[in-house]
Amino acid sequence: MHILTTLTPISAPRGSAVALGFFDGVHLGHRAVLTAAVDYAAAHGLTAAAFTFLLPPDHPMKGGRIFPEREKHRRVAELGIQEYQEAPFADFCALSPEDFVDRVLVGCFAARAVFCGDNFTFGARAAGNVEILRSLCANRGIETHVVEMAQYQGQTVSSTRIRAALADCRIEDANAMLGEPYAIDWPVGHGKHLGTSRLDAPTINQNYPAGVLEPGCGVYLTRIQIDGKWYPAATGIGRRPTVDAAGAPITCETYVPDFSGDVYGQTPRLEFHKYLCPVRKFDSMQQLSDLIHDAARKSQAYFAALEK
Repeated sequence: MHILTTLTPISAPRGSAVALGFFDGVHLGHRAVLTAAVDYAAAHGLTAAAFTFLLPPDHPMKGGRIFPEREKHRRVAELGIQEYQEAPFADFCALSPEDFVDRVLVGCFAARAVFCGDNFTFGARAAGNVEILRSLCANRGIETHVVEMAQYQGQTVSSTRIRAALADCRIEDANAMLGEPYAIDWPVGHGKHLGTSRLDAPTINQNYPAGVLEPGCGVYLTRIQIDGKWYPAATGIGRRPTVDAAGAPITCETYVPDFSGDVYGQTPRLEFHKYLCPVRKFDSMQQLSDLIHDAARKSQAYFAALEK
């Protein structure tokens, strides 16, 4: 997938089919829009494209970002999008709906068809809606396809619902709405090395940066990809009441029983599959060690069962 970060013409010799949206989470609803554009492009000899945008790093997004940008890009690329444009929001937010269609859809994408959900808005102060988009595009020979909103448990799938599920430790609900497991790929940093020195369970530390949603505190069954290989793992998110003073920062630490090696500075991909239990204070380091190893055994058994 070719990624552009400015408003510039994409490579679309015969025109493009463009999916429109922010795609935070790349959830089932987003996937439906993106896949519709990919399928249309394949059927009509067009370039499969997506237009989204970048918010400033300090933008106070309600609830925080769901994914790192690399993870978002990976999920979109796997759906078959060829040209992906994510210009800074400030570059086009002041355009009128008509200017947006002319400068972005016509000028940058040579669009022949556009795809969006029924809640899509565009233009300065979100002045444009689906009906305005349909009218403006029709006048320029562009087809408009409004994709039905995805449903989960009788309600519309949304990034807001996914954030709520992650915050409440309902990882299986979040994964169902995302269409694949929630995952992160933060760089590995140094911790206090307590796992190695006192717990017989060295951990990989991938702490969350500011502005990104952290799942609810607890112990999770996870798997981690290191150097192209997947390993069952156990991940704890939260403060460590057994070893830390009150008010210590929240950490994300993963014990990988079948791996040993130096991964500092790398960005291994960590998938969350099942919530196991809350984080709590233990009376001894041995009890904490027992929990970590028990969680790792449960993870090994969980993934072994999936492979049968």
